[in-house]
Amino acid sequence: MKIEGIAAFVAVAEAGSISEAARRLNLSKSVVSERLAELERNLKSPLLHRTTRKLSLTEDGAAFLERASAILRDIDAAVADLAERRGTLSGPLRLSAPVTFGRMHLGPALYPILQRNPRIELTLDLNDRRVDAAADGFDAVIRHGPIFDSRLMAWRLAPSRRVLVAAPSYLAKHGVPRSLEELAAHRALTYTNRGVTDWQFAGPSGAITVRARVALRVNNGDMLRDATLAALGIAFLPTFIIGAEVKAGTLQVIDVGSPALGEFIYIAHPEGRQPSAKLRALADSLRDAFGKPPYWEWT
Repeated sequence: MKIEGIAAFVAVAEAGSISEAARRLNLSKSVVSERLAELERNLKSPLLHRTTRKLSLTEDGAAFLERASAILRDIDAAVADLAERRGTLSGPLRLSAPVTFGRMHLGPALYPILQRNPRIELTLDLNDRRVDAAADGFDAVIRHGPIFDSRLMAWRLAPSRRVLVAAPSYLAKHGVPRSLEELAAHRALTYTNRGVTDWQFAGPSGAITVRARVALRVNNGDMLRDATLAALGIAFLPTFIIGAEVKAGTLQVIDVGSPALGEFIYIAHPEGRQPSAKLRALADSLRDAFGKPPYWEWT
């Protein structure tokens, strides 16, 4: 039984298709299919039900997957430990991160890390959708805000805060809200991936949710900032997105007397997986790069 066959099976099971598994493994579909078929011959049991529409695990496949995944994790951990003993970090690392944060801050922080560790093979997937780290084959995800998935083990990278902002021209036309009650009467620009309870503030008895009249819903931070600059309404944005605009005066921070709930930028890996040496080193390097307080804060 070859490790390559086990790796092919786990990739197919996690990806749900041979073509996607081949993409993740950087192999051709025919090679992945051959390795999977050889593994099934050696085990003398089919591991997957194959139809024209989808693949699904057989009973034997489901039982074998748990052990096979553990074997691969143990091998990765052993290789990482040896690399750490030699003072080098190497091997594949697959991350997911939000589009705007990845473009503005994560990329510039990662480039020096990769220069110092040229044997790391990083795959970075920028996606504002909250991916399933384990099912989608990621070693870790980098996110901003609350952690909804209890199957993730999270490390904080930097504190984060959101503020209400609007273009000066919008406020000149519609007035500046000074309370949560006044805020509710304004036009809201909201980020859809956070759900309907997007605007939450800290109150004396817990969280207070404000639902203003929605002018625009969008699932991308860059477009949300641009819509705010276009004076379409008020947005509740992380400071890492609008720091430059606030400093330049093109966006104005609005104080309604209640602060936003505290949040963090974090990196999280699937529960039950031993984090590799390179993932731990990456987290430490990102903390140093972002700073405390983070460099994008203006106060």
